[in-house]
Amino acid sequence: MAFLKFDNVRIAGMAGGVPRSIKNNAEGISTSGNYDAEAFIETTGVAERRVSPTLTTADMCYEAAEQLLSDLQWGKDEIDILIFVTQTPDYCVPANSCIMQDRLGLPKDCYAEDVSLGCSGWVYGLCNVSSLLENGENKKALLMVGDGRRRSLEEDDPLFGFAGVVTALEYQEGSNPILFNFGTDGSGFDAIIIPDGGCRYPTSIDSFKYENVDGHQLNRLQTRMKGMDVFSFGITTAPKSVKRLAEHFNFEIGDYDYLLLHQANMKMNNMIAKKLNFEKERVPSSMYHFGNTSSASIPLTIVTELKDEVKNPTKLLCCGFGVGLSWGTVALTVDKLVVSNLVELDDNQIDHKHVI
Repeated sequence: MAFLKFDNVRIAGMAGGVPRSIKNNAEGISTSGNYDAEAFIETTGVAERRVSPTLTTADMCYEAAEQLLSDLQWGKDEIDILIFVTQTPDYCVPANSCIMQDRLGLPKDCYAEDVSLGCSGWVYGLCNVSSLLENGENKKALLMVGDGRRRSLEEDDPLFGFAGVVTALEYQEGSNPILFNFGTDGSGFDAIIIPDGGCRYPTSIDSFKYENVDGHQLNRLQTRMKGMDVFSFGITTAPKSVKRLAEHFNFEIGDYDYLLLHQANMKMNNMIAKKLNFEKERVPSSMYHFGNTSSASIPLTIVTELKDEVKNPTKLLCCGFGVGLSWGTVALTVDKLVVSNLVELDDNQIDHKHVI
């Protein structure tokens, strides 16, 4: 288990972007086989999601970044670092971060990098940015995370929603330390997977053929998941990671104000919270309205559920876990956090300059 600690790094603000269009899970879902809406909503806690036929993760993060920079009154020429965490980039090549540098008008000497991670991605991205800021050579950074699952035009999974969230961080001496714990188990690589579209199995005509996968009609460009394996992994690994972080850095879990978990499944998260002795009111959730938004799910929950609370000193325990299999836990304290109002995008708010 990897443990890391960073001083002198402050989270200054957050902003989220989502499509304006809402998909209600009470409606039938074409790719989900024998879909029982009532049972699905009760089990997962996902009643509706934000979706779009045209918007990408980059579009959502761009609008969120513009709003956040305005609210923080940060100049774009001040941004030294841009990290973009997504598994649904605009293109296979080049990286989203390179395109976003130009789209936002950031300096050409900006450090820009993509990270391909899903459910644990915000925690990993936070660690990457913190490591680049801690010594003071770089002053300000943007961390962009999210997914818009549109690799296949027909894909419409009732669990997943579109979202992009931007976190602004800065070097500040004397800031509260940010504590991390990470782990990886690649033996579970196929627990959550899109089989085709990579170099192992390039896209072909057969990629679009539907097949029965655990009662769901899916093609090989759509996400498939071993539900029980993922459930078992989540309820076992997440609480262990939180406890190990607390033991390593010698703090009491109960001293933290909120537990923020990856928004994968309400039943799963309730079990994790119970294992960690967190009352329901201290475990905020955004999945009812937004579904599973992959790497955006933890910061989106902060943006939508804790906007007022984080204006004051607030201690947060956050744990992301899932595709990889990968997990990460972070303990941090925020204060005077600027949280922008949620940005809702219309389907035509796309990046025309960088479309070929």
